[in-house]
Amino acid sequence: QVQLVESGGGLVQPGGSLRLSCAASGFTLDNYAVGWFRQAPGKAREGVACINSRNTNTYHANSVKGRFTISRDNANNTVYLQMNDLKPEDTAVYYCATSCVIVRSISWGQGTQVIVST
Repeated sequence: QVQLVESGGGLVQPGGSLRLSCAASGFTLDNYAVGWFRQAPGKAREGVACINSRNTNTYHANSVKGRFTISRDNANNTVYLQMNDLKPEDTAVYYCATSCVIVRSISWGQGTQVIVST
């Protein structure tokens, strides 16, 4: 089955860190750019970060720049999102996709919940 599975979310205090994983199954992820997206309660889904297939170029949204880092391990067919200095406004469900932009053709997975709270 071709799918991406997100994991690594949880409850963390402000200032804390989490590392999210996006694991591919059924296909080789290194042929694709991969993006991380998030959707907070009552808000539209937004792009957070993206990495190209060759691991030579990354993009991070201004809201997370300097705190989040996207990376990939093609040998393990996985893309990561290291999140440091988390803030309450980072609370959201995080998703990954083989795209750097939101398009209708994306089949979203379950996502992984991140809650930043005291």
